Amino acid sequence: MSKQSTGHSHIPAEGEGATRRDFMMLTAASLAGLGAATVAWPFIDSMNPAADVLALSSIEVDLTPIQPGQTIKVKWRGVPVFIRHRTPEDIAEAKKVPMSDLKDPATDESRTKQGHEQWLVMIGVCTHLGCIPLSGAGDFGGSDNGGWFCPCHGSQYDTAGRIRKGPAPKNLVVPDYAFLTDNRIKIG
Repeated sequence: MSKQSTGHSHIPAEGEGATRRDFMMLTAASLAGLGAATVAWPFIDSMNPAADVLALSSIEVDLTPIQPGQTIKVKWRGVPVFIRHRTPEDIAEAKKVPMSDLKDPATDESRTKQGHEQWLVMIGVCTHLGCIPLSGAGDFGGSDNGGWFCPCHGSQYDTAGRIRKGPAPKNLVVPDYAFLTDNRIKIG
C-alpha cells in the first residue's frame, strides 16, 4: 500500500513551533494580567476619597461683606484661612519692603492674584510650630495694623503675610485659589 498525498502534510519550518508557543504564552499572560487588574480594581478604587471628603476639598467664599482693612477667617480642610481686604496702605507697605529684609523673600505680587491685589488669602498657621497668628497685631502691620503676630513664640508677619521677625522660617502659605467673579473665590 502506498501513501497518497492529500496535500495537507506540512512539515513545520525551523522556529515555527516556537513562534506559535510564544504567541500562546503571550496571549495567556495578557489574559492573566487583565484578570488580575479586573480583580484588583475594586480594591484600588475603594482607596479613593469618599464623596463627602471631596466636597470639603474646596470651598467658595463671598468677599462682598469684607470691608477694606478687615480680615476674616474661614475653615478649609480643617485649618483656618485668613482672607484680608487690604487697604491701599497695606499694599504700598508690602511693596516697599526690600527683598534683602525678608527671611523668605517673596514679592507682594507673587502672593496675590493679578488684578485682585487688594485680596490676600493665606493659610492661618504659623510656619514655626503650627500656632494660629493674631490678625491686626505685630510691628509690621502698617497704619491699620494689617499684619499678623504669633503670640506663642513671637513670629511677626507683614501686610503680605511674609515673615519679618521671630523664629518662623517661612512666609504664611498661600493656598491654591481662584476668583470665580470679582467678589467670589474658590479655595482648593
